[in-house]
Amino acid sequence: MSYIPRLKKEYKSNVVTRLIKEFSYDNVMQVPKLEKIVISKGVGAAVNDKKLIDHALNEVTEISGQKAIATMSKKDVASFKLRKGMPVGVKVTLRGEKMYEFLDRFVTTALPRVRDFNGVKSTGFDGRGNYNLGVTEQIIFPEINIDKINKISGMDITFVTSADTDKEAMQLLTELGLPFSKKNTEEKPKAENKPPVAEEAAEEPVAEEVAEVAEEPVAEEVAEEPVAEEVENEDSSDEDENSEENNKEN
Repeated sequence: MSYIPRLKKEYKSNVVTRLIKEFSYDNVMQVPKLEKIVISKGVGAAVNDKKLIDHALNEVTEISGQKAIATMSKKDVASFKLRKGMPVGVKVTLRGEKMYEFLDRFVTTALPRVRDFNGVKSTGFDGRGNYNLGVTEQIIFPEINIDKINKISGMDITFVTSADTDKEAMQLLTELGLPFSKKNTEEKPKAENKPPVAEEAAEEPVAEEVAEVAEEPVAEEVAEEPVAEEVENEDSSDEDENSEENNKEN
């Protein structure tokens, strides 16, 4: 009997029946399935140091269990000193048994080694049933020897499914073991109750400030009136003194 990966057996025996019940498919061929997994890694610094491409090729090959290939630039970019045909990244496409084996290792071994892991984000779907996931450190994979790595770097993992909608694709990946976080759905109702309280507290000092501003010009007007009268009295007294002096001289 030929070897069949664990997740492939699980998909055929249990996952298919659960998806048919949930989405009420008329035919088994309508059930979404995982078509391929693409692992890609950008190496922009390889423009100056070509050895970085070799390190990236070795790392992705060890992680996936399949020979990775280098991706070439498609055009010249003078500001980056980039020329057409230069290697700028690495990728590998997994299908069939290797695809299920990688997904099994990724879910059961790699993700639990992520620092402060609370589940993968559910916002990585593209609207057509495909899911994109970013990994910040390659050392979460046990195949990588920490003593031999050049530097800490991440990679992108794309899960391509035959699902028509994101809901179907999310349910498929959940059944296959991918742990999606539920934080976003739990925090929404708490945030909705807070704004009215903040608005009421903000309205009270505004009314007091308006009252204080309205009182100030009244006080200034009252204070200005006697000053004007004193200036007029001083002017009239000066005129009387001048007139008396003129009369004496005459």
